[in-house]
Amino acid sequence: MGTLLEVKHLKKYFNSPKGKVHAVDDVTFKIEEGKTMGVVGESGCGKSTLGRTIIHLQDSTDGQIIFDGKDVTKVDKNGLADLRNDMQIIFQDPYSSLNPRMTIKETIQEPLKLSGKYKGEELEAETERLMKLVGIEDRLALAYPRELDGGRRQRVGIARALALHPKFIVCDEPVSALDVSIQAQVLNLLMDLQESEGLTYMFITHDMSVVKHISDNICVMYLGQLIETCKSDELFENTLHPYSKALLSAIPTVDIHAEKKRIPLKGEIVSPIDPKPGCRFAARCPHATEECNKPQILEEVIPGHFVSCCKVREINNL
Repeated sequence: MGTLLEVKHLKKYFNSPKGKVHAVDDVTFKIEEGKTMGVVGESGCGKSTLGRTIIHLQDSTDGQIIFDGKDVTKVDKNGLADLRNDMQIIFQDPYSSLNPRMTIKETIQEPLKLSGKYKGEELEAETERLMKLVGIEDRLALAYPRELDGGRRQRVGIARALALHPKFIVCDEPVSALDVSIQAQVLNLLMDLQESEGLTYMFITHDMSVVKHISDNICVMYLGQLIETCKSDELFENTLHPYSKALLSAIPTVDIHAEKKRIPLKGEIVSPIDPKPGCRFAARCPHATEECNKPQILEEVIPGHFVSCCKVREINNL
């Protein structure tokens, strides 16, 4: 399978009274068709903004978005409508993302009606198919979001995202608002749908355990930039960047006998408003030197493993 989505030097800045907020700053990666790219990092690092910018819920400031071989960085109204058929999003909050005045059936039917492809019996049949596909009982068709638990609400959101048969879906922390037992059900549903529907995912989360379970490749973000990216197994077996190591050290374990050394992060977080050149993690990094004040480049330090850190070879004895 080839590359479905390629992002080149993507930037998204927001204006503020004090300057420009660098929410996404020079991000480059590829996602192969049928695969899942996990994007992890602390809250506020730019994960959700990256996903929303890629699917054009927000306009990019600079860079390129190439989807299915076509440059879709800038599209007109008609082009955006076509793109909506191929790119969709599952939102984090399964309650606020649903219209409380619409029944479950009406919510799922809305994109079908807007597409103009379904009417009458075909509309009803497709609605039933989507409900069955995501595991929503027929008896809930006329229920309202307030009458459902979080897991069922998120299934409605998934059904809505699947309505137009997209190729690519941004999963914006789709299980973070759910109970742990329900999280596993929704994750397994997403993985089953990926296989049956041939979907490609960008899975955004701050939970390293979740991203390990579902992702083929992982990108680690810090203050708008990618600092490490590689295969999922490679990241957990051979973590290189100091920030990634700190994230992994925070994963809880059920083994009470396992020795777990937490890596605490000290120091001030750099402001995302017009940040200075250099490593944005340097103020919290125990290995930082004067060299870290120079611009950092995401480079391949070992085959297939990219890191943005001038000290990584020294720290990891590479």
